[in-house]
Amino acid sequence: MQTFTDLRGQARQPTDLPLFDAPATVRTFDSPEFRDVTFYEVEAKSILNRIPAASRMPFEWTINVYRGCSHSCSYCQSGDTPILMANSRTKPLGDVRVGDTIYGTIRDGAYRRYVATDVLDHWSTVKPAYRVTLEDGTELVTSGDHRFLSDRGWKHVTGSEHGRDRRPHLTVNNKLMGTGRFAAPPDGGPDYRRGYLCGMIRGDGHLGSYAYPRPGRARAEVHRFRLALVDLEAVRRARDYLAGLDVLTDEFAFQEAVGQRRAMTAIRTSTGAGVASVESIIAWPCSASDAWGKGFLAGIFDAEGSHSGGILRICNTDPAIVDQITSCLRRFGFTFAIETRLTGNAKRLQYVRLLGGLRERLRFFHTVDPAITRKRIIDGTAIKGDAPLRVVSVEPLGVDLPLYDITTGTGDFISNGTISHNCFARPSHTYLNFDAGRDFERKIVVKVNAPEVLRRELRRKSWTGAHVAMGTNTDPYQRCEGRYRLTRGVLEVLRDYANPCSVLTKSPLLLRDLDLFVELAGTAGFSANLSIGTLDEEVWRRSEPGTPHPKARMAAVTQLVAAGIPCGILMAPILPGISDSPEQLRAVVRAAADAGASHLTPITLHLRPGVKEEFLPWLEEAYPELVPDYRRLYRGSNAPRSLREEIADRVRSEKRRHPAFASPTPATARRLPDLPSADPPSGTEPTTQLSLGLD
Repeated sequence: MQTFTDLRGQARQPTDLPLFDAPATVRTFDSPEFRDVTFYEVEAKSILNRIPAASRMPFEWTINVYRGCSHSCSYCQSGDTPILMANSRTKPLGDVRVGDTIYGTIRDGAYRRYVATDVLDHWSTVKPAYRVTLEDGTELVTSGDHRFLSDRGWKHVTGSEHGRDRRPHLTVNNKLMGTGRFAAPPDGGPDYRRGYLCGMIRGDGHLGSYAYPRPGRARAEVHRFRLALVDLEAVRRARDYLAGLDVLTDEFAFQEAVGQRRAMTAIRTSTGAGVASVESIIAWPCSASDAWGKGFLAGIFDAEGSHSGGILRICNTDPAIVDQITSCLRRFGFTFAIETRLTGNAKRLQYVRLLGGLRERLRFFHTVDPAITRKRIIDGTAIKGDAPLRVVSVEPLGVDLPLYDITTGTGDFISNGTISHNCFARPSHTYLNFDAGRDFERKIVVKVNAPEVLRRELRRKSWTGAHVAMGTNTDPYQRCEGRYRLTRGVLEVLRDYANPCSVLTKSPLLLRDLDLFVELAGTAGFSANLSIGTLDEEVWRRSEPGTPHPKARMAAVTQLVAAGIPCGILMAPILPGISDSPEQLRAVVRAAADAGASHLTPITLHLRPGVKEEFLPWLEEAYPELVPDYRRLYRGSNAPRSLREEIADRVRSEKRRHPAFASPTPATARRLPDLPSADPPSGTEPTTQLSLGLD
């Protein structure tokens, strides 16, 4: 296979990516800002992208020369870390697959609660490994970037109090939220299977042999074994276990579903040998092994147990069965209470109720592994901080290990009894066969032939010279543009064809191309927009780490306007309760007027699906006191209309103080459609919002 040489002089093999004409050339750079970042140089098939009409954007075409962003977070754990699946069983993180249903969490009122969620992506990487040890003995092998939910919000595994690595991180003063380490499942061997059959059949089976006289004929002998349940999982497990012990049974429909009554399925045998074998299998053992005890508890729970409203209990009227239940529970360290009720026929019905909350209920499920899924569900259960999960130590292992992470619909998952944050999928990267997490931040696709392809596309007779907007998906002036200069090449082509265009960015790097902007503005038409949501230093550092300073962006507006370039400002996003005070808004409006901005558009935070899953965990770290308010405000993607109107009115009121915003200037009048650039009418809001910079 052909190889390429990167800038280090190292030979690299090309990598195939979909949607491109040829394999990618893989490059890495030694400079600090690109350390651990891989660039995939590809030959794009096309560069002009049509905007769907449903998006209601004021332009039809866009160009993105880069895919991916180097300002993202990553979170990884060891592949053998047990993950809590939606059936309350566990699976190693390395074995989890896209489409699996697992448990995540959501905030609901005063508590965070367990909910089922789907795995959207799964990927691995090799990183320096750390061991986090907790008070109850739980050990978590993870990367330093991974985040866990603690009693003080989301915390990275490692970090520092000062400098570039400053971030919330775990210390021995923290306590993780969750239930703590998961118990190991049973081995499922012969003793376990016999124990399961004993509990299941004694609890819910019909077994017997009897004879009756027949006049003038020999006595008739009848042998019957039947097990009937509404839960097919338990019936099938019992049938399989019996078959493994040479007892063959027939499966049949015992009861049809009628009204509220559920269908029942049964297995049976009517042979003398079969019934005798079943009687032998369910006999009480003289000395029960641990495996038998686990199987018995699983079988009797499937037969006579219940789990609802946070209560797990098993009931029976047979004192011998109740004694066996309590004996097995004591063997495995469970605590319980016994409640007695009299039945209609004066029998004593005893309920054995498990104590210890969700932690012990999960330990029961994992230790004995009952078959019936519906009895194992924990949806809606509140997460409390009563488990002994204080951080004892965080230590580097001194080796790089393969580590894994997943993306889920809730933005988190349950790893060995602790709540772990994950990275939300970035759709623009996944269709390139890259995963949505580590790849998005460390594998940047660079369309190296973008200017040439654009020149070919603009030559087509079908091209009508429509306005082209740059920066609507990924920033055309992200850091690597300083090396590749592809955005400048694209602008040169647009200039040569006198094609109207605009640029949206957060980077003052666009000033490098000021000469082209001047040419474009004088011929085809050109405008720029810079995203500046706030000038508040603390808010910027928290909400947009890694982006250029907002004052530097405002200074770029001044220079563009001085050169005659129509340049507007998108106050995006305005964060309710964080950057929307009158003083904060006034500072941006005043600075925009002083800079000569042609327009200023306020855009209140919009939490579309995917962004919300990233934003809320960040909010819990940075502004935990605001989480309840945001949960209330953002039941959907938008804040309430009344709040959006209030923020827009504040900005509109401040703008009236500055004559520069009172009427359009000649430069403004020449500005061609790009991103929303005028004040929205009262009660409305532009549909476009920039990235929060939290990735």
